[in-house]
Amino acid sequence: MKGLILAGGTGSRLRPITHTSAKQLVPIANKPILFYGIEHMAAAGIKRIGIVVGVDAAAEEIVQTVGDGSQFGVEVTYIRQDAPLGLAHCVLIARDFLGDDDFVMYLGDNMLQQDLRTFVESFEAQRNRQPSLHEDDVRPPAAQILLAHVDDPRQFGVAALDPGGDVVQLVEKPKDPPSDLALVGVYLFDRHIHDAVRAIQPSWRGELEITDAIQWLLDHGHRVVHEVLQGWWIDTGKKDPLLHCNRLVVDTLERRVDGVVDERSRVDGRVVVEAGARLENSVVRGPAIIGAGTRLVDTYVGPYTSIGSNCELVDAEIEHSVVLSDSRIVGVHRIHDSLLGREVEVVKSDVRPRAIRLMLGDHSRAELE
Repeated sequence: MKGLILAGGTGSRLRPITHTSAKQLVPIANKPILFYGIEHMAAAGIKRIGIVVGVDAAAEEIVQTVGDGSQFGVEVTYIRQDAPLGLAHCVLIARDFLGDDDFVMYLGDNMLQQDLRTFVESFEAQRNRQPSLHEDDVRPPAAQILLAHVDDPRQFGVAALDPGGDVVQLVEKPKDPPSDLALVGVYLFDRHIHDAVRAIQPSWRGELEITDAIQWLLDHGHRVVHEVLQGWWIDTGKKDPLLHCNRLVVDTLERRVDGVVDERSRVDGRVVVEAGARLENSVVRGPAIIGAGTRLVDTYVGPYTSIGSNCELVDAEIEHSVVLSDSRIVGVHRIHDSLLGREVEVVKSDVRPRAIRLMLGDHSRAELE
């Protein structure tokens, strides 16, 4: 089985962060979002992965960061997409890489608590199972989709199931949803999906929709099965969901202090202080992570915060936030619920505000009243 990770798109919902960086490389607990998907595939035994990227600077950043995949124990092939023309279009342009092999498709900016191993093993077991004489439907599935119960299915692609649990229809953002089961963004396909993506037409958005391709499989007599997600699932394409995801992941960290903590500093709870970081008269209250080479002086870092590498925080207070590498915060207190890009500088002005909420792109500087 092969893997296909979709890492194109413009990341418009995370601007200005994504003006200068790929959205899939924004870190969660100081690790790029894309890395989690690659690691999930590697843990499921998938060793050949295609990554669909664009043709812009963000795509080149992904190529430089991920490399040939050897750091994950996999082999990575990059597939260029000239424009974001839909998920099914990604399958279409990946035909040469995928061949006739079964494959798992994964959205590169999604985060799942559940691993892929059981999802993959379930599909392979059904594909290879010898049916009994008493079964009504002996066809192996051509696709398997991951679904999740959602509060408002009208905002998603929704699956309708038959009494046996097979998918019988997919409806995109229905006014009258047939269920509360939404497509999560993880799919397993056999070779028949290639016929489907060639047969469908672009939607009103001008894109080839993967829901249309799966519906084509159903309409042409192919079997589509499902699993219901265990645990949480987050689309990290916006600031607040990204911060929530960071909170969930840092909450799983094990305490580790590899940096220098002076005698006037305190590290409480599950905190990671990476090698080369230094705390001077500072307090870090976990769960939190402080990146390599970062320096904290007279600073408080509160729970659910990720500070990237080579940052400097002096006389600062911050919590429930994500700060990317090489940023500097001086004399600013009560930063909450914020996402700061790379090489950001936030400094205190003459009048100190009671609370600050920020979303700053790379190379920004904010001077606060």
